[in-house]
Amino acid sequence: MFPCRTQDANDSKQLLQSWQLDSPDVTLSDTVRQLRGLIRELNSIIDEVPPDPGPRRFGNVSFRKWYEAVEARLPDLLNLHLPPKVLSSGNGSEVTAKAELLSYLLGGFGSSQRLDYGTGHELSFLAFLGCIWKLGGFDTSSLGKEERGIVLGIIEPYLELVRRLIKLYTLEPAGSHGVWGLDDHAFLPYLFGSAQYGPAISEADDTPIEGSLMNAPDPADVITIATVSRERTKNMYFSAIGFIYDVKKGPFWEHSPMLYDISGIRAGWAKINKGMIKMYVAEVLSKFPVVQHFCFGSLFSWDKDPDAVPQSGTVHTANQPAQQQPIAFAPSGAAPQQGATRLPPVVHPMATSSSFVGTAAPWAKQSAVTSPMTAFPSQTDQRSISQTPRFPPDSSSRTTAPNRTSLQGSTGMPPPVRAPWARNPSE
Repeated sequence: MFPCRTQDANDSKQLLQSWQLDSPDVTLSDTVRQLRGLIRELNSIIDEVPPDPGPRRFGNVSFRKWYEAVEARLPDLLNLHLPPKVLSSGNGSEVTAKAELLSYLLGGFGSSQRLDYGTGHELSFLAFLGCIWKLGGFDTSSLGKEERGIVLGIIEPYLELVRRLIKLYTLEPAGSHGVWGLDDHAFLPYLFGSAQYGPAISEADDTPIEGSLMNAPDPADVITIATVSRERTKNMYFSAIGFIYDVKKGPFWEHSPMLYDISGIRAGWAKINKGMIKMYVAEVLSKFPVVQHFCFGSLFSWDKDPDAVPQSGTVHTANQPAQQQPIAFAPSGAAPQQGATRLPPVVHPMATSSSFVGTAAPWAKQSAVTSPMTAFPSQTDQRSISQTPRFPPDSSSRTTAPNRTSLQGSTGMPPPVRAPWARNPSE
């Protein structure tokens, strides 16, 4: 998506070619055009399912109706808009390529259960395009030509469809970090949009890490409404910024502080693009809450990369206390396993000896300090305690409460109690 620098055959001047959203120089292959038609038909289904007017707190339940309609029509739409060689591909397993394509494409429009949309669903649609690429559905004869057609001819219309779904059915952000995230719903437009404003390169040049295209807007212009309104029709980065202004209110540096901090980078759009690639790997591809819903099959299988560099431990994991080996308990009556680690039984500190000397308080008597405290009674002591009657044999020695009549005077009432300051009635 970086602008191209070419040499004019009739002149020594260099020609610069940028790739805007409405650029007529972007060539679209037959597969790209067919997928654009597929997205248009999915967009038209929205007109058939208006949002529910009832009160709600989260997403609109009519999104589930749209999702069910798309799920019912999608097999026929794929047969109509994809080449037969792509859909008929397979490796002999029960799951066909068409089934995997359906799963990835349907997962790219959000969750009908949670009524939300996030970068994991965006990743699912990207996997859908990756499957078509692996199945030979795209033209790879020219370097960069088909890739630009995919980004501008398929991904951008897809993002416009998703934004309409979010606004119409009020879909919630899926796994959003709030103000501490880059965007509530998408990531790809920032990655491709920053490349659109990067410096021009030739086919032999490496990807630049700094600099910007001549006459490109300043990254700090994301807080300028006029610039955003002008550039959102040309650039994917500003198109995503414009959508934020559509759904959020208030100062930009309050509801999007990370994008506001990125706008202060002075090294150019190429520097921003480099950071976006690293951030996408760290915050999307390497996050378990994102990839836990990703489906793996024959086209994208769960395999370990033999060339992958093992991740180094963090400072937090390096300073964890050593953990003891778990005990391998054998079934009742069975012999313990060989090599099983057995920990010593837990014994109360007072039960390790027959006596225990406690710590005396400063006001305690000396006799209380020197007399030991019995830890636990032995079995003989327990038996003697249990055999001791609760009351002595002689019932006359029991302590009884005083009789109420003994407290009463001649009037049958207890004598009155006078206050110290009361006067004597005889005086």
